[in-house]
Amino acid sequence: MTMVEALPATRTTCPYCGVGCGVLATPRAGGTVDIAGDPVHPANFGRLCSKGSALGETVSLEGRLLRPHIRSHVDGIAAERLEEQVGWDEALDYVAEKFGRVIARHGAEAVALYVSGQLLTEDYYVANKLVKGWWGTANIDTNSRLCMSSAVAGHKRAFGEDVVPCSYEDLETADLIVLVGSNTAWCHPVVYQRIVAARERRPELKLVVIDPRRTPTCDIADLHLPLRSGSDVALFNGLLSHLHAQGCADQGFIERHTQGLDAALRVALEGGELEAVAQACGIDAPRLQAFYELFAATPRVVTMFSQGVNQASSGTDKVNSIINCHLYTGRIGKPGAGPFSITGQPNAMGGREVGGLANMLAAHMDLDNPRHRQRVQAFWDSPRIADKTGLKAVELFEAIGQGRVKAVWIIATNPLVSLPDADRAREALRRCELVVVSDCVADTDTARLAHVLLPAQAWGEKSGTVTNSERCISRQRAFLPSPPEAKPDWWAICEVAKRLGYPEGFNFNSAQEIFSEHARLSAFENDAAQGDERVFNLSGLDALSEVQYDELEPVRWPLRRGEPSAAFPQFRFTTPDGRARFVPTVPRPPVNAPDEEFPLVLNTGRVRDQWHTMTRSGRSPRLSPHRPEPFVEVHPQDLLAYGLRDGELARISSRWGAAVARVQASGEQRRGNLFLPIHWSDAFAADARVGALVNPVVDPVSGEPEFKHTPARIEAFAVDWYGFVLVRDVLNATDLAELAYWARASGAQFQRYEIASRGAEQDWPAWARAHLSGRGDWLDYADASAGAYRAARVADGRLEACIFVSPRPDLPEREWLGSLFSRERLEAGERSSLLAGRPSLDGDTGATVCACFGVGRRTLQKAIREHGCTTPKQLGQRLKAGTNCGSCLPELRRLIEESMAAVE
Repeated sequence: MTMVEALPATRTTCPYCGVGCGVLATPRAGGTVDIAGDPVHPANFGRLCSKGSALGETVSLEGRLLRPHIRSHVDGIAAERLEEQVGWDEALDYVAEKFGRVIARHGAEAVALYVSGQLLTEDYYVANKLVKGWWGTANIDTNSRLCMSSAVAGHKRAFGEDVVPCSYEDLETADLIVLVGSNTAWCHPVVYQRIVAARERRPELKLVVIDPRRTPTCDIADLHLPLRSGSDVALFNGLLSHLHAQGCADQGFIERHTQGLDAALRVALEGGELEAVAQACGIDAPRLQAFYELFAATPRVVTMFSQGVNQASSGTDKVNSIINCHLYTGRIGKPGAGPFSITGQPNAMGGREVGGLANMLAAHMDLDNPRHRQRVQAFWDSPRIADKTGLKAVELFEAIGQGRVKAVWIIATNPLVSLPDADRAREALRRCELVVVSDCVADTDTARLAHVLLPAQAWGEKSGTVTNSERCISRQRAFLPSPPEAKPDWWAICEVAKRLGYPEGFNFNSAQEIFSEHARLSAFENDAAQGDERVFNLSGLDALSEVQYDELEPVRWPLRRGEPSAAFPQFRFTTPDGRARFVPTVPRPPVNAPDEEFPLVLNTGRVRDQWHTMTRSGRSPRLSPHRPEPFVEVHPQDLLAYGLRDGELARISSRWGAAVARVQASGEQRRGNLFLPIHWSDAFAADARVGALVNPVVDPVSGEPEFKHTPARIEAFAVDWYGFVLVRDVLNATDLAELAYWARASGAQFQRYEIASRGAEQDWPAWARAHLSGRGDWLDYADASAGAYRAARVADGRLEACIFVSPRPDLPEREWLGSLFSRERLEAGERSSLLAGRPSLDGDTGATVCACFGVGRRTLQKAIREHGCTTPKQLGQRLKAGTNCGSCLPELRRLIEESMAAVE
C-alpha cells in the first residue's frame, strides 16, 4: 500500500464564529484536507469546536457556483437551471452597465450593496470605498447589522468609538464572569472551554448566566437568572441602583474619566428596588439579590454579552446598561474586568473597522462628522463622499420592495433566510430591477432570485485578513487551488468600479495592497495633535511587503508604529473631552407584546453543530446527526395547554409568517416561550425559514431587529404518516412536492430525509418505487395492521436507499441504517436485519452526542452501565467523547445523571 504524503500545513483562520480560531489545514494529494487547531494561535491554542474540526468535510466543489451567469428571467424556483453561462467580462460589463444606468437615471440612492461578516477585511474595504467614496451614497449594509450593531452603537455612545475594551485573557484573570444572552457553550465553544479551564485552575472563579433559557452554558454556572425576555435593562438598572446603595462607586475613576452619571443614576433609581426589579424580570428576589451582592463584592468582573442582548428593540440600551455598571465601579481597562461584546461572525469586527455599516465611515470615523468626511475623501481622493446615513438592513429591503432601490448587489450572504419578515424580503427581490449575487454556492434562497450570479472563492481558496471579537487580526490563507473562474470578492468589486470609470481608486493587484491602504487610512490624521485621536490605529502594519503580509502573525489592535500590540491609551476615551459617557437607559417592553391571538414569545438562535443557513456546515456528515431537522423547544406545561406531543410536528406562526418543526419538550425553556433555531433554509427543509416569522421591529439607535421576542402561537401540525428516507443522492423538488413535511441532513455517503405526509390512503410502495427507484433488488415489508411500510434497494450488495413509514413518529433510529451506506457490501446478518431497522447484535450506537468523534448515545450508556464511567473525564478516556471542543460535556453530564438514576 502506497502512503500518500500530506502537503505542508497552512496556518489559516476558521470561517465560522467571531472567536477567530487558528487552523492548520493540510491538503492531501487525493483532494482531502486534514484540519487541526493551530497550537500557537492566541485565540484557541490548538482547540477547535465541532464545526471547525469538520471543516475538511466542507471544501469539495459539489454544489459550487463555478461560472458567471446572467438570467433574463427569474422565477425563484428553478434554481438548478443555470444555462445562461457567460464569461467574466460579459458579466462584469453587464453589472457595470446596469448599475451605471440606474445611477444616471435615478441617482446613487437607487443602488445598494448588502454584504457580510463572512467577507475578508480587504473585500469589505473596497466595497465600502466604492459605495461611499465614488457613488456617494451610504447604501451599503451588512448581515452583521443583524447580530452586533447594537453593541457598536452602545460602544460609540459610551466610549466615542466602537472599541471592545477586553481580551480573552481577561476571562482567565477575572474572579466573576457574567454571561448575558449568550449560549457560549454552543455558539462560542472555544471561549467557553477557556472559561472551563480557568475554573479548573481557580475554583474560586464564579460564573453567572443570565438567559431566559437554561442552556448548556448553565452546566457549570454558579447561578442562572432566567429573566423575562426583554427585561435586561431593568435588571442592570437594578444592579446600578444596588451598587449605588452599597457605596460601590469608584469616585476617582468617575470624576477623572466619565460624564453623565447623575442622569443615568436618576433613571436607574426609579423602580430600582429589588422587589420591583425581580417582578419586572420574572426572577426570584433572593436569586437576584445573590447576583447583585456577588457583582458588588467582586472587583474583577467581565460581563460578556452576545445576541441575546443585541437582537432587541432595546438592544443598544441593554448594552449601555451593562457598560454603566462597569463605569460606575471603574471595572474597565483593567486586567480581568470590563464589558465584553463577543461577535457572531468571523469578520464582523473587520467589517466595523472599514465602515461596512450604513451609518459609519472607514477607520472608525463618523459619517455625520464633516471633518471625518473631508478626511476620508481627501485620503481616497474620491470624487464625492456620502454625507448621510444609508439604508440599514431591514429598511434597505423595504426600500427595494417599494422601488426606491432599483439595483442591489448581495455578497456572501443569504438574506432571504436570515432577515426578519423574510417573505417580504423575498417579494422585494422579486420586484427589483437588478439583483446581483456573489457567492460560492450555486443554490441558495437568495441566489434563486438573482439576475446575475458571480462565482466567488470559498474558504481555503481566498486570502486576506479577519478580526475576531478581541480585536485580533489574523490571516486567512489559501491552501486549495481556486476553481478557474472563482474570483476574490475584492477583485470583482474593483473590476466593476473600473468599468464604471473609476480606475484610479481601484487599481489593486492583491489583497496586501488593499490591506496596506486600509492600515494607512487608520493612521491618517490620527493623533492627539489633530485633536481627533482614534483608538483604532494600524500604522504599525501600513508598510508590509507581500512577504511580510503573507507571514503576518495574529496581532491585536491598536498597533501604532513603534509601540507594542494593543497598547491601549488607558482610560482615554474617543470623545471630545476624553471621558466615557454614562447613558440613561429607561426600561421599556418589547414593541410587540403577546396577545390573545399570539400568546407566546418566540426566541430564535443557533444550535451547537450548525452555522447560519448551513451552506457550509450542512455539507458535513458529522455535524448533521446531533440536530438533523428543525425543532421547536416547548415547556412541558405548554405542550399540554396547546395539545402537542413530544416528537410530533407543530406549526409555529406569527403575524409575519409560519414554519413547521419537530416538537421537543424542554423543562429548560421558560413557560410561555418557544425556541426555534435559525439554520434551516428551503434547501434543507420544506417550511422552516425562521426569519419569515420574526417581526421586523428594530432598535431605534442601531437598526438591529428584534429576533428574541416575536409574539407567536403554536398548534399541532396534523399528519397521517411519519417516516424517513435514507438515499445516496439528493432528491429533487418534484420528489418532495407531495409531502406535507420534509427536512434533509447530510450523512456519510447518503442523504437523510425526515418526512411526513397526509392522506390515509397514501400508496407508499408506489411512492417509494417512483422516487427511490434504480437498479438492484427491491426489498419491502408492509404491516397492514400497524399501517407500517418499510423498503430498501440493494445493488451489487450495497445499500442504495431505504424508507420507513408509520402512523406513529417513534420509528427506528437512523444511525445504524446510515452506517450501512459506508459498506462496500452488506453482510448476511445486516441484510436480514435491514427492514427491522436495527442490528441483530448490539451494534447500534444511537443518536449522536459527540459530533467531534461521532460517539452515540447508546455507546455512552453502555460505557456508563458496563464500564463504570461515571464522569465526563472517564467517558473521554474511554471513548474520546468531550475531549475536543467540549460542547457535548453538558449532555454527557446529563446522560450520566439519567443513567445513574435509572440504576437506582
